[in-house]
Amino acid sequence: MSHRSRASRQRQHVHCDSCYSRRCRARVEASVCCPLSPCRLLCGALFHLCKEEDHLLLCPNVRVPCLNAEYGCPVQLPRSSRAAHLQMCPASVVCCSMEWNRWPVNDAHSHPNTELHENLLKEQSGCLDLALALKDQRQLFHSIKMKKLFPELLQSVEEEEREEERMEEERRKEQEKKKKALMEKEAAERAAAKEASQTLWESFNKFNITLPSEKESEDDAEVENHPELSQEEREALARASDVDADNLENYNAWERMFSMEMGGCRETEATTEAGKGKSKGNRKGLDTLTEEDEAAASGSSKLPPGACSASSSSRSGEKPKKIFVYGHVEPMKIITVRTFKVPTSFAARQSRIRNPGFYKRQPKAVDTSDLGVGADSMPVWEEVQASLLCSLEKERRGHLIAETVSSDSLLTDEGTQTYNFLSAPFRKNLSLIDLTAGKPLELHLQLQVESVTSRHHKANSTFTFVCGHTFQRREYGKHYKNIHCDIQMCVNGWFEQRCPLAYLGCTFSQNRFQPSTHEATVNYNTDLGCFGLHPTVPVTMTDSSGVQKRRGGQNEGGEDSLSSLPYEVLCHIASFLDSLSLSQLALVSPLMRQVCWSLLQERGMVTLCWERTSSHGKIRWKVKQKVWQFSTLFSPVDAWCFRNAPPISEHLKVCPYNRIEPKTEKIRLPRVKKEIESNTSCKNSTLVNLFQQKTILM
Repeated sequence: MSHRSRASRQRQHVHCDSCYSRRCRARVEASVCCPLSPCRLLCGALFHLCKEEDHLLLCPNVRVPCLNAEYGCPVQLPRSSRAAHLQMCPASVVCCSMEWNRWPVNDAHSHPNTELHENLLKEQSGCLDLALALKDQRQLFHSIKMKKLFPELLQSVEEEEREEERMEEERRKEQEKKKKALMEKEAAERAAAKEASQTLWESFNKFNITLPSEKESEDDAEVENHPELSQEEREALARASDVDADNLENYNAWERMFSMEMGGCRETEATTEAGKGKSKGNRKGLDTLTEEDEAAASGSSKLPPGACSASSSSRSGEKPKKIFVYGHVEPMKIITVRTFKVPTSFAARQSRIRNPGFYKRQPKAVDTSDLGVGADSMPVWEEVQASLLCSLEKERRGHLIAETVSSDSLLTDEGTQTYNFLSAPFRKNLSLIDLTAGKPLELHLQLQVESVTSRHHKANSTFTFVCGHTFQRREYGKHYKNIHCDIQMCVNGWFEQRCPLAYLGCTFSQNRFQPSTHEATVNYNTDLGCFGLHPTVPVTMTDSSGVQKRRGGQNEGGEDSLSSLPYEVLCHIASFLDSLSLSQLALVSPLMRQVCWSLLQERGMVTLCWERTSSHGKIRWKVKQKVWQFSTLFSPVDAWCFRNAPPISEHLKVCPYNRIEPKTEKIRLPRVKKEIESNTSCKNSTLVNLFQQKTILM
């Protein structure tokens, strides 16, 4: 309830509280009724004047913040337009949760095309299925941590310390190199400053300004109480003389530099003296003082000589309290002691849990020594294959084979499988992508994609991937249709067609579809991890005068003709681009970034960047900043059509893997005896009977 409405109720406007008629004819009285008033924002409402502030809480024409104001939307709009604004609100962001699965290359139920993968990686022809598979593989390798799969192969504390020392040594050498380069740079600057100062004093010497000699400087050093001139007095003295204005400006610059250096020296000297005085007054160890000592110390400092203090005699009967003064205290070593013991009085029920103490068992360690093979002769595992196998195993079984699992409070299954890697031991935060950084690129996932999501039961363990791109709410439907339904799920064999002999190693492929409205090709942006639509534009363009220009709008002198247009024209041109093109246009130049920034609130989206903080032992998350960006959506395509490309049979004529084997030997065909041919009865004359009666000859 508003303040004005409360005041009106205190004035006992009895009629106004119960009147809702637009045609109220009640007489205006001070304590009974107030006059009718229309809404100032012209929404059409008519009410008593004392209800005006209450009406503003419901008026549809009042400008209020967006419903997503807490999520970063800065728009102020009428209350009646908030529902329609949500469709284009920059803070109304949807994260795509589309999932798909990929099988590993060396799966038992698959037929690995190792030759095809090797040829594709050598050529890097920009195929859509290969680019998607490599992107999923990088994402998978980033998520696999060696600490979770092989905790027993991590570096020990001593090895980590040696690794840190090695890295610290490398950092120290790098800092020494930077320091050396900085010293060389400072030496060059000092030499240049010295040369400039000589030039400056030479210009001053024109006005009979001479430098003091060594004897004069020594005499000046002995006279310490000589008053120094201030900066204003020096400038006034310089202006009063016949010194040139340019030389005076140079003199002021050098004077400021010297005064800054002198001030730094004075500050350093004061800090050093304060540190020395503090070190003398510090106490070492843990001392105790009584109140009598404290009173005596305070009394001796306050009373004049010859006077006595009565504080000790008045408190002679009381026990003096000890005051602890902490000086330099040595840190204490904290040792954690675990005192919990498994109770020995526990008896397992024979009907439910098998009692391990009922049968006498002899513990025996099972390891690789039982195989009779030395440690040097043990096979070496490949890191990628072993990591993928253990990751799938953990996803399917819930734990690893070599992981210790407690089935109940008495029984514990200890893992016995061991691994031998050339790159072991691993660092603490090492991931699989770090191990494969210096190795040649290999494809460990199949090119085919399955659309079975996590909501379905998967027969075997496969790797699941999520799209994860963010879009505005009005853009999500177009993204899902064009990217996932049209391209990604149809890229194997339909949208992108490969040679039928791809299983032998042929890398030929062609895109079969293009937008029905214009000619364009679909490509994959590896940096952004998204698909893009690249229109087909001729390499050269010819103007009306017949002069050919290069694509990109550059003249012969290298000047960008697009940037020479007015700012309003550039904004109008940029309004026709899609979100992906705007995000790339913003990286061209500062001018284009400013043009794209003008369209950011209308075409872009805003998300919150969270930061993890801890205060008083509690972990909290707070908003660090608001991030404005464009989405990765290209121009939506309503319908696709076939490209004007030759069929795949034309490629088979020249395919190097299509080896034709001519058959020159004669092949005998089966024939039937004449008596069977003349028999027109079909009773009991089946193909099996004909073979059993040997009536069919080969």
